[in-house]
Amino acid sequence: MIGHKSLFNDYIYLDQIHKLPNKILLNGPKGIGKKLFVNHFLNYFYLKDSKLSYNLKNYEYNLSNDISKLISSNSHPNVLKIYKKNDKKLIDIDQIRDMIQFTNQTSFNNDRRFIIIENVNLLGINSANALLKSIEEPNSKIYFILINNAEFKTLETIKSRCLEFKLSLLNSEVMEIVNYHFGDNIYNNINLDYINNYNSPSFLISLVNFLESNDLSIKETSIEDLLIYVIKNKSYTSNEFIKEYLNLFIELFFYKNINTSKKISFKIKKYFYLKLSFVKKYNLDFESFFLEFNDKLLSE
Repeated sequence: MIGHKSLFNDYIYLDQIHKLPNKILLNGPKGIGKKLFVNHFLNYFYLKDSKLSYNLKNYEYNLSNDISKLISSNSHPNVLKIYKKNDKKLIDIDQIRDMIQFTNQTSFNNDRRFIIIENVNLLGINSANALLKSIEEPNSKIYFILINNAEFKTLETIKSRCLEFKLSLLNSEVMEIVNYHFGDNIYNNINLDYINNYNSPSFLISLVNFLESNDLSIKETSIEDLLIYVIKNKSYTSNEFIKEYLNLFIELFFYKNINTSKKISFKIKKYFYLKLSFVKKYNLDFESFFLEFNDKLLSE
């Protein structure tokens, strides 16, 4: 685990003195390792009484042990992970009902149990209301860890019942994670258009993979080059990475070019932001949006 070590040590200390909060909200930008943080803590927690205890010196664990395998495969009897299913737009009420049933069951080895809910912003109204009833006064051996991406607001009724911890990464930690992932000093070769204080290691790793898989230069491909390629090949309809980060690509383009070009102003920026929001909200065709974007902003 790279980054978040101070908070991780705090969790360990709270656990050791039997003061670990039973309703936790982890809040932070997308792609900085919130789920990874939780997996590391679960491995620490369930390995601490075994011979294969968590390595606190290097902040790592052996994936080959049975407990870690169960946690990584979402099969540990004392851990329930809830996340939006691929065929759904929101976390379904039935998933929360299954969670309630889980809380009423006897725990394995009479140990404490953890319920992890990813992307709590995706709870529907009925799901959120059902969850609220469960977290009001949870069983003494039930711990809730809710994960939220900072760009989305958490329902105040849920947030107010949890102890919130905010996660972030230093630029040096982002660099370390990206280089560690590729086993190479690749971060310094990424085009500067994509390097700033806000882009996560997850985004940069996916960006490098996309560029390399499409024979595009990591160093030479500017944000303009990337958008031209995306529009020409209609990657915004077929590639999950591009679809997920469309807003960010547009943001990076304007961040670089606002007030440096006569034809790009705050007025133009606002126009395209509103249009993109309209297209996404009403599930309209992206092609006309990108054709206009290309004609007005990318064409010479």
